Amino acid sequence: MKTLETSWQLIRPLVQRFAGFLFTEMPAQKYRQPYAYRPWRVAVAFGYGTLCHGSFTIAALSMIYMMFFGMSRSFGQLDAPWSWIANAALIIQFPVGHSLLLTKRGRSFLRRLAPAELAADLSSTTYVMLASLQIAVLFLLWTPSGIVWWQATGAAFWLMVTLYASTWYLLGKASMDAGIEVQSGALGWTSLARGVRPIYPDMPTAGLFRASRQPIYLAFALTLWTPPTWTPDQLALALALTGYCLVGPLFKERRFEQLFGDRFRAYRATVPYWLPTPWRKS
Repeated sequence: MKTLETSWQLIRPLVQRFAGFLFTEMPAQKYRQPYAYRPWRVAVAFGYGTLCHGSFTIAALSMIYMMFFGMSRSFGQLDAPWSWIANAALIIQFPVGHSLLLTKRGRSFLRRLAPAELAADLSSTTYVMLASLQIAVLFLLWTPSGIVWWQATGAAFWLMVTLYASTWYLLGKASMDAGIEVQSGALGWTSLARGVRPIYPDMPTAGLFRASRQPIYLAFALTLWTPPTWTPDQLALALALTGYCLVGPLFKERRFEQLFGDRFRAYRATVPYWLPTPWRKS
């Protein structure tokens, strides 16, 4: 045991620097050391980190690839009308499940997915794991209709590819501005690996959040409408998830008003909800 402790003291600065390089290094004075050293806690942290970022990567790549081809290359193989029912269920499960996980019952469920004494600190990691699995299921198990309305070619193809790539860049930028350590699920497991409690970032107001209160939802909606291939599948997906991107943030803003009070109300009064309006007074 002493050998393990000695080894950990030697490698711990490297682990902390590695985690801080990948994500956001928090000021040292904000840390509180709640954990006595236990090797299994470090193993749990990296195990959850691997699962979280593995599922996150699969989800992101499946979204980018499947929408690029208008949802025409997904792996579902059901016949109509069961394919319609299954596809509708796949669409519904994402916004419903995504929202429910943010409720009290949802947070209680997330705590069951990790060892009891670590569950609260790992909740941001387990949340991203489940959300990523929901996205992967939606995009990988979709049953294509087999109908392709339009596929860009020539100059139009490269124009659409540029637009599509730009919307994904905006989504990544908005996620960075909101706090990539939370958006990627890294906050929970990297804090545990460091032996500290996670400290959540403040209400985002910088970067793209200066122009829109919901740039993540706006950017995601734009990804839905810019692929170079259009099918009935892509249109159904775009309509449904754009509706969620318009309505879903209202619940998030209700939580922000409870958490940040007058600060959020002042921010809401000067920054538009969704589409940037340059003429609006700040």
